[in-house]
Amino acid sequence: MMESPPIKVGQLAETSMRFARRRLTLGENRFELLLAESELSRARLSEEWRTAAHGTGGLARRALTVGAWASSAALLVAGVAAFRRGPRAAGAAKSGWFPMLLKGVRLASAIWQGFHARGERPF
Repeated sequence: MMESPPIKVGQLAETSMRFARRRLTLGENRFELLLAESELSRARLSEEWRTAAHGTGGLARRALTVGAWASSAALLVAGVAAFRRGPRAAGAAKSGWFPMLLKGVRLASAIWQGFHARGERPF
């Protein structure tokens, strides 16, 4: 049998230190990679959040616009229905032209305020 040459204590310590430095360098490199990956993930999440918020804001604006048009259309239909009544019953008192004019002015005012409150122009 052959015997292995004796290992010196200084050589063993130096080899151990080199091994420890390599392990430490590998750990530092992994840590830096994890930090870079974390930063990329944070940036991606931030961009996705902004995109979602922008889409939600657009949807809300569309809903408000549709709501404004729907309420104005409903008001217009109600006003037209009020003006287009069927024939009166035989004994019912006929209203004059002045109350009808006031109803028309109220209707026009309500439509104007509905558009004006939302910042839109009716025409």
